[in-house]
Amino acid sequence: MSRTIMLVPISAGVGLTSVSLGVIRTMERKGVSVAFFKPIAQPRHGGDQPDLTSSIIKANSDIKTSQSIFMHEAESLIGNEKMDVLLETIVGRYNELSDADVTLIEGLVPTRKHPFANQVNQEVAKTLGAEIVFVATPGTYNTAQLRERIELAASNFGGTKNKNIAGVIINKLNAPVDDAGRTRPDLSEIFDEADAAKQANIKTMEIINSSPIRVLGCVPWSIDLIATRAIDMAKHLDAEIVHEGDMYNRRIKSITFCARSVPHMVEHFKPGSLLVTSADRPDVIVAAALAAMNGVEIGALLLTGGYDLPEQIVKLCRRAFDTGLPIFKAQGNTWQTSLNLQSFSLEVPADDKERIEFVNDHVASHIDGPWIESLTEGTEGIRRLSPPAFRYQLTEFARRAGKRIVLPEGDEPRTVKAAAICAERGIATCVLLGNPEEIRHVAEQQGVELGAGVEIIDSAAVREKYVARLVELRSKKGMTEVVAREKLEDSVFLGTMMLENNEVDGLVSGAVHTTANTIVPPFQIIKTAPNASIVSSVFFMLLPDQVLVYGDCAINPDPTAEQLAEIAIQSADSATAFGIDPRVAMISYSTGESGKGADVDKVREATKIAQAKRPDLVIDGPLQYDAAIMENVAASKAPNSPVAGKATVFVFPDLNTGNTTYKAVQRSADLVSIGPMLQGMRKPVNDLSRGALVDDIVYTIALTAIQAEHG
Repeated sequence: MSRTIMLVPISAGVGLTSVSLGVIRTMERKGVSVAFFKPIAQPRHGGDQPDLTSSIIKANSDIKTSQSIFMHEAESLIGNEKMDVLLETIVGRYNELSDADVTLIEGLVPTRKHPFANQVNQEVAKTLGAEIVFVATPGTYNTAQLRERIELAASNFGGTKNKNIAGVIINKLNAPVDDAGRTRPDLSEIFDEADAAKQANIKTMEIINSSPIRVLGCVPWSIDLIATRAIDMAKHLDAEIVHEGDMYNRRIKSITFCARSVPHMVEHFKPGSLLVTSADRPDVIVAAALAAMNGVEIGALLLTGGYDLPEQIVKLCRRAFDTGLPIFKAQGNTWQTSLNLQSFSLEVPADDKERIEFVNDHVASHIDGPWIESLTEGTEGIRRLSPPAFRYQLTEFARRAGKRIVLPEGDEPRTVKAAAICAERGIATCVLLGNPEEIRHVAEQQGVELGAGVEIIDSAAVREKYVARLVELRSKKGMTEVVAREKLEDSVFLGTMMLENNEVDGLVSGAVHTTANTIVPPFQIIKTAPNASIVSSVFFMLLPDQVLVYGDCAINPDPTAEQLAEIAIQSADSATAFGIDPRVAMISYSTGESGKGADVDKVREATKIAQAKRPDLVIDGPLQYDAAIMENVAASKAPNSPVAGKATVFVFPDLNTGNTTYKAVQRSADLVSIGPMLQGMRKPVNDLSRGALVDDIVYTIALTAIQAEHG
C-alpha cells in the first residue's frame, strides 16, 4: 500500500524546497519510488508562476508530479468560503498520481501574505490521510525555544500524540543569521559598521534528546547551499557583461566592497568572492587581475558607477581575463548596488543543475535512513536502480572498501578538488603525486583543504626506489636503469609502480594525460588478471529511471567471438559488483535466427560460448537494441527471451558500434555516463576524459575503490 507524506513548514525561511528535494533524493537512494505534489503553487514573488520545487523537479528528473492550483484561485475559493471545492480539486489532482511507493506533498509556507497556510495544511493533511513531517529551522532560537516551536506546531495538528505526526526535520542547523533569523551569505563587508552574522552552535544530539517528536533529520548549514553562479548575480542586477569568462560556473560565496586601499583588501581576494569596486579604481582591478593570474578563482568582478573599463587597463589585464574571471558592470553607484545585492534571492534556480545536485545530496545525507526504508513496508515489486540510488551505492560501497587510490595528476586543480571531496565523504584515501608545495598551492588557490584522508607524495623523493623493480619487470624488453629513471619521470608510470608494489589499491588518471598515457604503463606492468585473456571496458549509462551497462565502447576494435563472450562475462560481473542485476543482451543488427552473415554469426557464437562458460548468468542474443530494451518490441521479436525488453547489460559487437551508440544515447538524451571503467586488469586502473568534471573524477575514484575490493 502506498504512503502519503506531507512536509509542513512551521514558519517562513525553513528551506522547504531544499528539504523536499533532499527527502526525494533519500527515497531514490533507497530504491523507494516517489511522486511529488504541491497542492497550491506558492512562488516567492507572487503571481501565477509555478512553485520552485515543482519547477526544479520537472526540469531535472522524471519524477511524476501533478499540476498545482494557482494561488489566486485558492485565495478566491478560501475567501468565498469554498474550502470544500478547493479540497476536492486537490484530491482530484492528487489521484492523478499513482504507481509510486510514496507521494510527497509539500505544504504551504505561512507568510504575511498567506496567513491561511496553517489551516490549509491541516485540511489537506486530513483529506489526503497524510503522515505529517514538520520542517523547522533554529534561526536565533536555542534548543529549549526550538522545542516550544515544535510543540506549538504539533498542537495545531492534534498534539504530539497524533499518530499521523511522523516527526520533524530540522534544516539550516547553525546557519549564520541576521537579527530577524534570516539565513544570509557573508555580506558583512557591505558596510564597515555592520555586525557579523550570528551563528549558533546547537548540537544535533541536543535537538534529538529534547524534541517532543521524532527527529527525522538534522541538516547542517553549508555555504555551498547558497553559493550562486556569477551569471545569476549579473541577471539580478541587470548588469552589462564586460567579460563573460566562466560566469556560468563560478560561484559567489562572499561579497566584498573594495572601498579601502589595496593592502587592506587583498585578504578578501579569495575563491568565490564577488569583488565590487568602482570602475575608476584601477588599483583594485589590477590587484584582482594579479590574484586571478596566480590561480585564485575569484567569483566575479563587479564594476559600479556606469564607467567603461579603461582600454589600457583591459590590455594590461588581458591574461587575467583569459583565466575565466567574469566581469560585469552595474549602472548604479556603489550604494545603489549594495542595496540591490541585499535583495538578491538565495533560492536555487531550476536550471542550476550543479547546485541542485549539491542540495539534493547534502540534505539527503542527513535524513534518517531507517525512516525512509520503513516507508515501503508491506509493498512489493521489483525496483530498478535509479541514477541517484546508483551514485549513492557507489559511495557507500567505496566507503566500506576503505581503499587507497593514487592520482598521478596530483597538482591538477579538478583532481585536487576531487581528492578533498573523497576524503570528506570517506570514499577513499587519495594519494596525490607531485611536488607537495605546488599541490598545496593549487589547493589553497581554490579554497580547498587537504586534511586527513588525502596523502601527498613527493614524486622526486620516491622515484629512485622503484628503478630496480622496473628494470626487473621489463628486463626482457631491454629495460635499463637509465631508461627506467626516464620512464619514472612520468607520474603515471610512477603511480603504476606504486600499484604494482601494493602500496595503493588502484589508479585513476586522464584529466591531463591521454588514454594511451594512462593505460600503456598498466598494460606493461600490471597486466591482465589471471582469469582474463582480454582487457575491456564498460560505461554506466545513467538513464532517468535506471542505470544500464554498455560494453565494450572504448578498448577493443573488433573482438573475436571468444573475446566478445569474455567481454559479456566481465560486463555482467561488473554490473553485479555495482548492485545492478545483470540481464545481458548481445547486440546485433538482427534478432534471433532472422539474420545471416559473418557479423551476426559472431554474436550468435559469442552468446553460446558465454552461456556455456557461465550458466549462472542470464545471457541472450543476438538481439537488436530496441528488442533488448523495449518490452513491446520484445513481445513481437523475441517473445521467449529471458532478456529481451528488460536488458540491463548491453554488449556491442565491435568498438565502432559500441562507441557510436554510447555517444549517441548520451548526447541525444542529455544523460550522464560514468566510465570507461577498465575490466580484466590484475589491479584496477581507470581512465578519465580530459574534459572530466570534478564529480566525474570523484565517481571514478569510487568505481576504482570498489573494483579493488572485488578484485
